[in-house]
Amino acid sequence: MVWITVAAPGAAHDREEDRVQLYTDITTTPTGAAAGRARGARFAPRIRRISALYAAHFAELGIAPGVVAEVAAASHDELASWAPHLAAEVEGLAAGAETPLAAVALLDARTEILARTAPSREGECSTMVRALPGAAPETLQTWDWHDHLAPDGLLLAGVGNTGLRFKMFTEFGVSGKIGLSEAGVGVHFNILNHRSDGGAPGVPVHAVARRVIEEATSVDHAVDLVRSARVSASTVLTVADRHGRAASIEMSPAGTAVVRPGEDGWLFHTNHFLDPELAAGDTIPRVESSTDLRMDDMTGRRADLCAGTGQARAKALAADGTAPQIMRPDLTLPLVEQWSTLLTVALDLDAFALSYRAGTPLEAAELGLLTF
Repeated sequence: MVWITVAAPGAAHDREEDRVQLYTDITTTPTGAAAGRARGARFAPRIRRISALYAAHFAELGIAPGVVAEVAAASHDELASWAPHLAAEVEGLAAGAETPLAAVALLDARTEILARTAPSREGECSTMVRALPGAAPETLQTWDWHDHLAPDGLLLAGVGNTGLRFKMFTEFGVSGKIGLSEAGVGVHFNILNHRSDGGAPGVPVHAVARRVIEEATSVDHAVDLVRSARVSASTVLTVADRHGRAASIEMSPAGTAVVRPGEDGWLFHTNHFLDPELAAGDTIPRVESSTDLRMDDMTGRRADLCAGTGQARAKALAADGTAPQIMRPDLTLPLVEQWSTLLTVALDLDAFALSYRAGTPLEAAELGLLTF
């Protein structure tokens, strides 16, 4: 079982299960070099450790160090053209952590680097959003990843370059992932795979998520921001706003597609494309992956998932611990193929609150959600 505890920088690990910690950073310094330098200095050991773990992970997957460096540098250059303030923050992180820019850029471009190898047999993350006109959406997501790459994580509350306050969860050195802003727009994040991945350099998809979290004032605005970015890897951002609108924005080097909720307001996403044209280029191994099983389970239990609170949604999703959305590592497989549900996250767009619990929806149901 993996636990994430909220701790101050430098907090000691008193128990073995505390090996994964979630740190907080709350700042009023707008996104950019100064914010990056301060965060880099504060969390330098975390950043350097995660960078070393990812470098070893890429090597284990057979991605040559030269390829890692090339993709990281090219992705950062693309970021500098598309969102200079985000590139400046990455550069500030490196400077503050007293580590080479390449060591931080490879974290921000981790998905782009992974696109240079064959897709994993599994996907990562399951997302559910129910959006009805005139009502704040109900949302929930699992964050599934390799626990050996996630000894630490970050809850960040900051101010974007447009002045909007935002809150999000991400990994150290990674620009963005799951979060929301005071404008009442929230973002969930799932990885996808497409045959067009890994070609010409593109903006890191995690940076695209960060810019949407920071800047978007509506779902339509989020779509425009995503479409403005050239990417080299595939991802879907499921975006909702407090007016009851939502969309899954599927992006790939081959193009961007927008999937809207059904008549009942539900949007579900796992790790395969839903847009028919992009689905034709999907490369996730559907027979080996649980992506269809997780999707079918959620869509089949949609009535139970209309649960009101985040904790109630987690309980409904968990199904007493038997739900396929709960990933537990198969210890007989290599580390690169061991998957765990590390975090359960709900977004309250009216209250400008990110609710979370370490581990699976079952733990969220039993222990409740913490509020950030």
